Amino acid sequence: MARVGSGSELAAALLLMLGFPCVMLAAIIPNLWFFGAAVAVTYLSDRFLHQRSSYLINRLAKVRAGLSIRFLVRQLLLILLMARMGLADDMVFYVTVACLLGFYGLQAPHGAMVTLLRLRRRLPVVTRNIDLKKYVRIPDAPPKGLLDRSAEKMLHLDVFAVVGVILAIGLKQNIFAYAGLALTSVLALGYVAALLPYLRPSRLVPPAEKVLKGIDTWLGEYKPTVMLYFSGSRDSAYQVNMWLETMAKVEGRPVILLRERNIVPQLASTSVPVLCVPGGVHLMNLDLSSVRVALYAANVGKNIHLLRVPTMKHVFIGHGDSDKLASVNPFSKAYDEVWTAGRAGRDRYALADVGVRSEDIVEVGRPQLAPINTWTGAPANPVPTVLYAPTWEGWDDNPGNTSLLLAGENIVKRLLNAQKPVRLIYKPHPFTGTRSPKAKAVHLRVTALVEQAAAARAADPRWAEESASHAAGQAEARAELQRIEARLAELAGTSRVGGDEAELSRESVADPAREAETAQLKDDWNAAYWRSFGWWEHKVITGPEPRLYDCFNESDGMVSDISSVVSDFIASGKPYAVTDSAGLGEAEFKRQNTAVRAAVILSNSAAELDELLEAVADRAADTRAEARHELKEYLLGPDEPTSMEQFSAAVQTLAAKAEARNAGVAQRLAEAEAEPTPGFDDTPVGG
Repeated sequence: MARVGSGSELAAALLLMLGFPCVMLAAIIPNLWFFGAAVAVTYLSDRFLHQRSSYLINRLAKVRAGLSIRFLVRQLLLILLMARMGLADDMVFYVTVACLLGFYGLQAPHGAMVTLLRLRRRLPVVTRNIDLKKYVRIPDAPPKGLLDRSAEKMLHLDVFAVVGVILAIGLKQNIFAYAGLALTSVLALGYVAALLPYLRPSRLVPPAEKVLKGIDTWLGEYKPTVMLYFSGSRDSAYQVNMWLETMAKVEGRPVILLRERNIVPQLASTSVPVLCVPGGVHLMNLDLSSVRVALYAANVGKNIHLLRVPTMKHVFIGHGDSDKLASVNPFSKAYDEVWTAGRAGRDRYALADVGVRSEDIVEVGRPQLAPINTWTGAPANPVPTVLYAPTWEGWDDNPGNTSLLLAGENIVKRLLNAQKPVRLIYKPHPFTGTRSPKAKAVHLRVTALVEQAAAARAADPRWAEESASHAAGQAEARAELQRIEARLAELAGTSRVGGDEAELSRESVADPAREAETAQLKDDWNAAYWRSFGWWEHKVITGPEPRLYDCFNESDGMVSDISSVVSDFIASGKPYAVTDSAGLGEAEFKRQNTAVRAAVILSNSAAELDELLEAVADRAADTRAEARHELKEYLLGPDEPTSMEQFSAAVQTLAAKAEARNAGVAQRLAEAEAEPTPGFDDTPVGG
């Protein structure tokens, strides 16, 4: 069920697969109206699954029940029905066979043209914030309606023929069959004809060589000096998004280099030039000679495509500091330097002894943590808010990966049933449930618990007065959310009709004013979001908005697991708890995990939550405040100079080292060319 997506999709697939035997049975009996009803069920089920982009569509194709086969079988059964109804010797029978064969024959040129258009409209790169039309001629894209779900649209044109034939049989008027068949044929021919103009060379994008030459020209003019390099899945886009604001502020000429096309649409708003180069050969042939510092946000195999370039210095910056094994990956020694937030990162590598030398580690703080507000020492609202932000299950079944599996429901139940009311915000990791069905199931149960508690609190008379007093403000906030979302969609271009990847690359140019407005609108959206419901209402937040740091600012305390979330939350100075899911015991758990040394340690029963709730509600009961302050500096570095200043200084220092290295190599090469090769006598023969 987790893969299928929903019970309605599973039901539609079952109706689809049961519908075809019914169509066949109706044709054999024969029973016209049974046939019509069964055909309608198959059409509607098919359409529903395609509209949902259901996983089951691909599964049907794997078992030889793909889209074209389903439509062909339905048409063959229609012909069988006609034969069984005694029309095998009528002209309408032969016209139907001929038209359906012709219609099916049009699938080949239609599919070939659509495939050719998609291939010849695909650039070898995808860009954002680069004025690509200065360097490459990119014509307008075909209308989106022609290429989007093209096979589905083409095949569904047979519905006119099928309906016409059924009406002709039922009403004994062949004119309906001829009309339906003619309409299907004309529309199919028209669809093919509509594609033809877009196959002209002038409507296609230039060959890859010309596009890459244009990109090299841009690189030669822009001369980027610092690059953020990222490769990963669509779901991992948050790992690069967290660095966009930092890249916009860093000194020099920044560029963001991506390796997967599906990351580009997930990229947050930025005015920094973005260049996506999926092909390894294309990347290796780009002129990146001006880049002096390359920053890597993740340890992935495709990093090797850039690590091979010796003229730049390579730095692993990661996507969060934590005590997880990923934070001391032995692959890190492939980089020239590893940048950590504070001294804790340096000590972590020393303890792990994975080959990363202390002199190659630079402490730069965490520039991304600037939006996190420092705790005032008292809850912002009469009811304290506790954030539960568990991490995901990881790639193995280590019980210490996430609290969700063993402790999640206990944590949530204790928070929801606390003696003094608290508000719970549940925001799980984006990857939760992607690998483990058990984690997915627990997540769904936890979500249900929170939603049920929210509904119960909304119906509780104790909160009726508060609800009534805030109703007008909440309605106003919801209206503001709609206005902001409409403007954000307009700025992002999501309301624009048409435009394929190539055209979007052409039209997407840097616009600092738009980016500034977008950033302000997102801040306004966040403020309106929290006003749109009561400060006493429980919430489940699974999407990218509101952002995690916004949830930090809204909460008075947090429960989480060993992950960068804990290290980041420590920047707020607020009380927090971490679950010892593996059952190591408090002393060993703190010894192994630096970030929990100022935390309330929870067992899987979550019985220790009372201490956290007391600290959140009453500053006098908070006995760990000083420990959190000391730990914050150890993990995240000093407050002064600012983290952004530390980061920029580290970039400039390393860029100078790259320049010195390149100058030294050039000098040595020049000296080697000037000196004769030892043992080689270049005196001319006979001299």
